[in-house]
Amino acid sequence: MRRTRQVASLLFLALLLAVPPVVLVRIIGWPLTGWPTLPQVEQWVAQPLTEQTLTAALSVLAWLVWLLLAYTVTMRMLIRMLDSVRWLRRIPLPTPLQATATGVAGAAAFSVGAHTAADPPQQNAQPIAAGTEDGHSAARHDSHADTPYLAVDGGVLVPGGWLPDDVAQQVGAAAAMVWLRRRRAYHPTPPDREPRDQPDLAALPTTVAAVQAALSAEPTASPAPHDDSAAADAPVVLPAPVAGLPRGTIGFTGPGALAAARGALVTAALAGLRNPDAPPLVITRSALNALIGSATDHATGIPHVRVAATAQDAAAILSQPRTADPTGRDLATSDAAPRLPGQQPPLLIVDATAQGAASNWRAAAADTGTTLVLGPSLNGSTWVIDPSGYVTYPDGGTSKMRLCVLDPMAAADLLTVIGHAHSPGSQEHLPPAGPRIPRQSTSPKPSPQPLLSPVAGGRSKHRLEVRVLGQPTVLRDEQPLTIRRTAALQALVFLTVHPDGASSRELVQAIWPGLPTHTLTGRLYTTLSELRGTFRAAEVPTVIEHTEDRYRLNPTLLDADLWRFNALSNDATTAGTDRATAWKAVTDTYTGELADGHAWPWLQQPREATRRVAIDAYAALAAIETDPRQALTWLQRGIRVDPYNAELHQRAMTAFATLGDQSAIAALYDSYARRLVAAGLEPSDELRAVARHLARETLLPGR
Repeated sequence: MRRTRQVASLLFLALLLAVPPVVLVRIIGWPLTGWPTLPQVEQWVAQPLTEQTLTAALSVLAWLVWLLLAYTVTMRMLIRMLDSVRWLRRIPLPTPLQATATGVAGAAAFSVGAHTAADPPQQNAQPIAAGTEDGHSAARHDSHADTPYLAVDGGVLVPGGWLPDDVAQQVGAAAAMVWLRRRRAYHPTPPDREPRDQPDLAALPTTVAAVQAALSAEPTASPAPHDDSAAADAPVVLPAPVAGLPRGTIGFTGPGALAAARGALVTAALAGLRNPDAPPLVITRSALNALIGSATDHATGIPHVRVAATAQDAAAILSQPRTADPTGRDLATSDAAPRLPGQQPPLLIVDATAQGAASNWRAAAADTGTTLVLGPSLNGSTWVIDPSGYVTYPDGGTSKMRLCVLDPMAAADLLTVIGHAHSPGSQEHLPPAGPRIPRQSTSPKPSPQPLLSPVAGGRSKHRLEVRVLGQPTVLRDEQPLTIRRTAALQALVFLTVHPDGASSRELVQAIWPGLPTHTLTGRLYTTLSELRGTFRAAEVPTVIEHTEDRYRLNPTLLDADLWRFNALSNDATTAGTDRATAWKAVTDTYTGELADGHAWPWLQQPREATRRVAIDAYAALAAIETDPRQALTWLQRGIRVDPYNAELHQRAMTAFATLGDQSAIAALYDSYARRLVAAGLEPSDELRAVARHLARETLLPGR
């Protein structure tokens, strides 16, 4: 359709340029056939407004308008041609080795028989450090049309910078850790009429959402077969303590110096979150102010990040043994013993003015693994860094290494999430085996049940039904419809979660977070057009309404299980009698977590809010139950909905103690502790104490 409009516009423009001059020459003729003679000039002065002069004036005006149009079209074409030439210049040309490999691959492809089935190529996505050496620009485009995110040079582009693959993966793991900690700490409350908007349901920063969206957009990589010929082009992890920086003193200069230093700061903070034995980061207060300005509080409370008031205080910290201060506050001199031999030295970040400090600081800095100076280095190497993170040496030599670069807002966003993912005073950290949090099933897989009308209580009167509790499904007369585009399914779920509708800007920011909204309007229209086409094929053409730039689902043409769930939970909070029946109806409607199997960044907030309503219902049923065994059954069902919630486990252990089952208390606590450890968490001291107390009580005589 778009190409048809473009062809029609081109034909119209051609006619507009060709027809006017032909008409002017055929009907009016040329405005001037020659220079006027003296008698003609005298006649025109004597009588200027004649039919002949008016016709000539109108003819000249028409020709001038046509010339202006032709000039405008010509200039636009030249500008587009120049833009195309500039774009072609920016395309990296293949190296001779790559050209040879491409030719060999092409020859091999043509030599394959016509009936041979070709397997899809496998991508070898290897994790890299914040600085990598890569033989060429290994840009990977996601083949899915719904994902505009681009992975470049073994990393991910986000608003305000570029992150290497492993750093982006650790950011995604830290974000998952934040939500797991919120789930663990939530206390199920008695349902009431007050809104359920808890502060800990706040969405994560935009930069983190963009990283999560880019990670979910990347195709799943499978290990490629070993090939020695490709070893030279594979990303190489630099042998450095942290952030891809070599040992010694390095000065960062150039337009990307501060952005690269912020990348080193975030990379070191993530390394400490994932590995308790990672080297700490010591940074002076002035350097921290230069990097993130007024957002310096975001760096406090992060493991392995120590903020020193001055360079002399940094020297004192560097001479201390590895006894991390979890608060991240300013530290000064100490009488602690020197660092033990064999311990990995920390990363130090100072501003350029610190290089003139006392000699004790310079001696301590020389003993560190890497000292990063925000400016030219007086006693080490100096790197010139461009805004993209590529390194150039002052002598003119270039490097294929690319560093993580972040602007102040992106760095503050990432530091905020890292701080929230860490529990002060504990040993919690991301699992060292990999950055991905193990996914746990939070509900049994129920057999498909027809949707019920929240009003009538019977079968839905609508032909079209949307199910988002569990795996998203659209049914027409109980037959599933196929939605081909992932973005279209995401838009449908988003509009289901927001029955009051959403603007085009809200939809774009949710589906493609962190990307410029104005550049994705066309993609949104295509996505919604695809969704409307699916509904038209189901003979329900007006499901999506568009009024005053707001899209909403038409509730008179479809029903949704989430709408029914919310309606039943609202009715249960206002029910005067038989609350047990009302809350049981809520638990029966919760057939799975919201959009199970999908990891869209915007989904975490409504998913957790819906899950909390379900576990509140189970907790309420257990609280009003007089039979202790049935109360325990309700609590166990709530634990299946959220196996990370500590309060439900504590109540279940209390119920086991009431029944005198000491072995069940120990088994429940052990399984819960193992689940938390697998996710990088640990049970709280309070829960440990309760488990020990209840286990002892069950052994007392008379119980």
